[in-house]
Amino acid sequence: MSHDLGEFLRSRRARVRPEDVGLPGGGRRRVAGLRREELALLAGVSVDYYVRLEQGRTPAVSDAVLDAVARVLRLDETERSHLRNLVRPARRRRPAAQRVRPGLSRLLEMAGDVPAFVMGRRSEVLAWNPLADAVYGFSGMPPAERNSARHTFLRPEARLFYRDWPSVAADMVAFLRLDAGRYPDDAELAALVGELSMKDDTFRTLWAEHTVLEKTYGAKLINHPLVGELDLAYESLRPSGDPDLTLALYTAAAGSPTEERLRLLASWAASPDHDQPASRTSADGSPSPR
Repeated sequence: MSHDLGEFLRSRRARVRPEDVGLPGGGRRRVAGLRREELALLAGVSVDYYVRLEQGRTPAVSDAVLDAVARVLRLDETERSHLRNLVRPARRRRPAAQRVRPGLSRLLEMAGDVPAFVMGRRSEVLAWNPLADAVYGFSGMPPAERNSARHTFLRPEARLFYRDWPSVAADMVAFLRLDAGRYPDDAELAALVGELSMKDDTFRTLWAEHTVLEKTYGAKLINHPLVGELDLAYESLRPSGDPDLTLALYTAAAGSPTEERLRLLASWAASPDHDQPASRTSADGSPSPR
């Protein structure tokens, strides 16, 4: 991931047309988008300085320069944050062990009417409630597959399970890109990216696009093998003090067919032959042994 900064900047340059920023367009260009010298001119820095920035050879870049480059490239807030993470590796913290606090586990238990689960770094699913298990089947997965990225790209049935699989796949890669920017030295994340790149062409293509996205809400369209189509809305919440954890909650519109189908799944999950713990975390709040 040592070349991520240069690749990210080049990918953002490629999507900005000269005419978008007041420069004459047309003519033959070897690459799409802005040239390095055009970006440097618009950002108010020398071409040599920008080249060194793109090559990762500028250890002390000012906020003013980063803001100027971000403005020219029309980066959104998520992309700006990602750029800062890539430029300033010395300011990154080392990842701590992933733990789910007892209070968060209790919250999962109390959210009995909606599917809810906790996802950590590398898209690992750390804890879930019975209704989330009834939707996704977490407890029936091998431990290594309790990972949203692996589930999305490596399980063939995922392309049928997600009715909007291309959108789910793109969002998952964008999430992993953000994670890679925050923790560039995470060997487990690098191994996951390498595995997915080798095994899935779509992942490899999406990863090369360097898209980053912080989605906090949206829709999830599922084709469940037992109850059929589920039209769910999700909210992704970051617990205070645990920025690397995401609490995902799925809801259905009141009175909708999906609401009734979730009730059926809840009854099935609560049946004696499908008895499951409310949340798969250990007593001290850490993930269950894998």
